[in-house]
Amino acid sequence: MSWNMLGHDWAVQFLKKQITQDNLRHAYLLTGPHGTGRRTLALRLTQALNCPQPASPAEPCLVCRSCRQIERMEYPDLSVVQAEQRGGTLKVDQIRELHHTLALAPYEARYRVALLLRFEEANASAANALLKTLEEPPPKVVLILTAESGERLLPTIVSRCEVLRLRPLPLQVVEEGLRVTWELPADRARLLAHISGGRPGYALRLERESEAMAQRQNCLDEHFRLLSSSLVERFAYAESISQDKESLRNILLMWLSYWRDVLLRVSGAAAPVANLDREQEIETIAARLDLKEVHNTVASIERIYDLLDSNVNTRLAADVLLLDLPRL
Repeated sequence: MSWNMLGHDWAVQFLKKQITQDNLRHAYLLTGPHGTGRRTLALRLTQALNCPQPASPAEPCLVCRSCRQIERMEYPDLSVVQAEQRGGTLKVDQIRELHHTLALAPYEARYRVALLLRFEEANASAANALLKTLEEPPPKVVLILTAESGERLLPTIVSRCEVLRLRPLPLQVVEEGLRVTWELPADRARLLAHISGGRPGYALRLERESEAMAQRQNCLDEHFRLLSSSLVERFAYAESISQDKESLRNILLMWLSYWRDVLLRVSGAAAPVANLDREQEIETIAARLDLKEVHNTVASIERIYDLLDSNVNTRLAADVLLLDLPRL
């Protein structure tokens, strides 16, 4: 695998060609769903630019001190800017501090790199503050932004970047990568590939962080229980999940994946379900509900998820969601 990347060969070859032909852009925007490899690709580009002993042109060794520091995001000429937590806000003061850093010459690297993660979380002041740097970038500086979608950013920012749109990989590619490269058992690799929806970064997180897999298990156990619970129990659960907006966002994503699987089964689609370990539950629910009921449930979850990006009352949103949930 070139750059030790699972998939996205087209993006790696595109960037390598720009480096070897000395046609590097001053700013890149890597878009795609969370877990598709945006941050990994950004770090590989940084390593390719600054590895002192590349295996070949634009091919970082990945084992030298510089490459290892970049991998840990602890390299002196790499600035990482992001909101304090996922779902938080990237603030203008962070961009102003970055401006001062980028004005300095590289400490030991060929290029000083600024990695701005999840830039869709930047507030309007921060986004506008970055425009000055994008319009008049200092020499020997490369900016790399990541975001779920360019549509969530200012058009003036997108237009000043080279945009690379990453997509989830075929499930077979992720499954094989997990089995061959990371030496996971075949059943485990298949399960993680399906749960992740072809997002290798998310699949590896589930494997490496046992807590993340346990949280998913508990979330879906509780969800299945709620389908036959009373209104009192549902409102109690709504109160418990409405305390933290980001936690609620993650719960809704897991529910959405689950109900899309139900929708596949109700509609008779031949596509494989994502939640393979919940297939029996999914078949049970699909046998009890019709297509309109399942479609309405998916739409309700999507609507509440979208509302979380606004100043919605999370408790009220959770209450409405639990009321809309079918009762078996």
